[in-house]
Amino acid sequence: MINGTTRTHIDLFSGIGGFALAARWAGVETVAFCEIEKYAQRVLRKNFPEIRILEDVRSFPAAQFRQPWLITGGYPCQPFSQAGKRRGTEDDRHLWPEMFRIIRSSRPVWVLCENVAGHITMGLDEVISDLEGEEYSVQSFVIPAQAVDARHRRDRVWIVGNSKSRSCNEWSSRRYENRKLQISKLRNSSGTIAFANSDSRRCQECESKTKSFPDPNIESQRDGRLWLAEPDVGRVAHGIPNRVDRLKGLGNAIVPQVAYQIIRTMIEAEEQFIGEQHENQP
Repeated sequence: MINGTTRTHIDLFSGIGGFALAARWAGVETVAFCEIEKYAQRVLRKNFPEIRILEDVRSFPAAQFRQPWLITGGYPCQPFSQAGKRRGTEDDRHLWPEMFRIIRSSRPVWVLCENVAGHITMGLDEVISDLEGEEYSVQSFVIPAQAVDARHRRDRVWIVGNSKSRSCNEWSSRRYENRKLQISKLRNSSGTIAFANSDSRRCQECESKTKSFPDPNIESQRDGRLWLAEPDVGRVAHGIPNRVDRLKGLGNAIVPQVAYQIIRTMIEAEEQFIGEQHENQP
């Protein structure tokens, strides 16, 4: 709750519901999904039966969801992924403009996005510029799955935006700026973390730091153990029903434990400010 109002969440490109799971853990209420894949929709209906699912982000009725607390989205990575052709804005799957349209119309307090590390050298600057143009303070981090003790690396870039266009939210932007180092503690074994904001060198700094990561197709080592670049999905063996759909769902999924830590930092920044306001009252 913030000022007696429930913190609400819209989840775009929902997949199998990683962001919604993280939001639930943090006490944030998800009010809408947007997911086009039929198998992922089935998973969402099973695990979140009370939440509305809209199918196509290109026709998402943003006007129906004004001023949510949080909008999340792992927009398609294929335009930026080093595993593909990296066609960027020429790729039909380049759907960040649709997510940005929804953000611009709905005006959430917070924005949280996730994508592959290859996004740093292609497309990230556009995302940051778009959000800053709508008066969001933006910060991005490269946080791997192993930062939350998963047994694989899975480097991903996480983009956080906070609205500073409404005076009532300026405090959360300032407080988040003071608390963002909590997120920085989620780092890989080498201590490397990349970030970009309006006060940094943006992608140049991100790119130089990301180049220090090992080849993403090679196992990395931590504490004498080998760490896979992506998770072992041996449980999805031949003969398992919907095997291909399950593999796709896992491959596209976020790590909800990382998202939870970021969302908790947003909430703690707000709660700290509210507590200080009460203390300063005569």
